[in-house]
Amino acid sequence: MAFRLKLVPDNTAFNFFRWQWLSFGVSAAAMVGSVLLLLVMGLNFGIDFKGGTTIRTESPTAFEVGDYRQAMSDLDLGDVSITEVFDPAFGTTKHVAMIRIGTTDETGSVTPEQLNEIEAALKTVDPQVVFAAVESVGPKVSGELIKTALYAVGAATIGIMFYIWLRFEWQFALGAVISLIHDVLLTVGLFSLFQLRFDLTTIAALLTTLGFSCNDTVVVFDRLRENLIKYKTRPLLDLMNLTCNETLSRTIMTAVTTAIALTAMLIFGGDVIRDFVIAMLWGVIVGCYSTIYVAKNIVLWLGVKRDWSKPDPKEKAPGEDIPAAFRDAP
Repeated sequence: MAFRLKLVPDNTAFNFFRWQWLSFGVSAAAMVGSVLLLLVMGLNFGIDFKGGTTIRTESPTAFEVGDYRQAMSDLDLGDVSITEVFDPAFGTTKHVAMIRIGTTDETGSVTPEQLNEIEAALKTVDPQVVFAAVESVGPKVSGELIKTALYAVGAATIGIMFYIWLRFEWQFALGAVISLIHDVLLTVGLFSLFQLRFDLTTIAALLTTLGFSCNDTVVVFDRLRENLIKYKTRPLLDLMNLTCNETLSRTIMTAVTTAIALTAMLIFGGDVIRDFVIAMLWGVIVGCYSTIYVAKNIVLWLGVKRDWSKPDPKEKAPGEDIPAAFRDAP
């Protein structure tokens, strides 16, 4: 017999809704906290959204950020941010720094002459430094990118809601959309709390997270609908627990395998994709949580139609509102 790995035993009977008010309260508090963090601390926008120039330097010798900053202090470049990049994959002979220069004019980028001056200034404290990459984005372009990113996230959310509405019922659609908003807010709150770089790759991670969370939610909803048809008199809360237990193995296996791949990327992928991977990994965690403790709670409170094989008893059949005396009239 072939070996089969089981992360979850068969026929589990966990009561996922034992503390439904507490879990939903924690989710609501986390969403409010994320909004407050966003208003108070803001986001650490990357060059994509803020405009300006990013210079990635590399050197085989160690350096001090203070020495770099002191060397560039006389160049009159305006808002300059210098950070050292740490990565286990770099080894002892690769030292990387990210120099961000804010927008100073309509173009939002430094001139080739200024780049030469920056390189010359840095070589006075580190003769072996080289510019590995230079990226520039103007303020007008960055403003358009922010609008486009918001449109992308909003359009994805509306499209998902419309699909689930057609596929199931409006209660399912509302629960799914609220859970997706929960996932986005918590991810943005994480980036605001730790001031991680928020750029276009983060938006890509958010959209991917929406897809992952929606897929997990649809799988659970589909099983719930099957159980609603199969067990017509069983209480909705019991059916919710039954459905979550029946799909638990699939949910855990999908989340764990995805998390393993993302963890490998986080460790060995380097600093270039680190923020993207962090957003994805956090999105997988909160996505699995929100499927049960946000989307399912919404559906539980709103109630659902119990049998899709028969018309809703509240809806009148065609012609039923016509008086009996006139139904058979020629």
